[in-house]
Amino acid sequence: MGSIVLLGLIAGLGTCLGALLVIACGRLRPGTISLMLGLASGIMAAVILCDLLPSSLQYGNPLTALIGFLGGTLLMAALDLLLNLLSPTSLRGRDYLKMGYLIALGIALHDLPEGFAIAAGFAAAEKLGPILVIAIGLHNIPEGMATAAPLRYGGSSAGRVLAINALISLVTPLGTFFGLILVEASRTFIGLLLAFAAGAMTYIVLGELAPESRRGNKPLAYLGMLTGFLAILSLGFIV
Repeated sequence: MGSIVLLGLIAGLGTCLGALLVIACGRLRPGTISLMLGLASGIMAAVILCDLLPSSLQYGNPLTALIGFLGGTLLMAALDLLLNLLSPTSLRGRDYLKMGYLIALGIALHDLPEGFAIAAGFAAAEKLGPILVIAIGLHNIPEGMATAAPLRYGGSSAGRVLAINALISLVTPLGTFFGLILVEASRTFIGLLLAFAAGAMTYIVLGELAPESRRGNKPLAYLGMLTGFLAILSLGFIV
């Protein structure tokens, strides 16, 4: 079990690598922000449509998927409202900070069922587990970039950005650990978690990420969206 949880941690650390890439770029231009946020939008949309929702239906049923999806959406809407109330209006770049925190929360919710997926992959087939570790680790890199970019643009220090991404990276092995324990338990419960994550990510993409990516540079934003979506589709064919 320990070695599988360690592999889950390696996959989760992809978010830290993405954050390091953003920090290494130095001062981020609006066009770069648009491209990065567009890329994250495309990746998240593809994961929602091609992974989370189909898997939630596979593990559960339409009613469970609907309940989970609405629950995730409503949670993120409540968190968005809370952050709006707590963020001082005088804070420079607070919209980017709020977006970064929302993305971090959404990705954390997403990474938990990813851990379940890794556990299920190792339980289902010997070769599937490592492939899922590689696939999840790769798409965690741009997710880390998606978290780091608005935080840095909003004025967060490199240390704070890395700390946030390090915390996010721990969610995947946590999900792997509990997934190994629950792998023989109710498939409906796993389906509920997957749908919950899908709802949370949908709110972030439609309510925050995609609109903000288009503010700086629309062509680069759309290029990022298309690239991210196609990258996940291509990864799905490889896996």
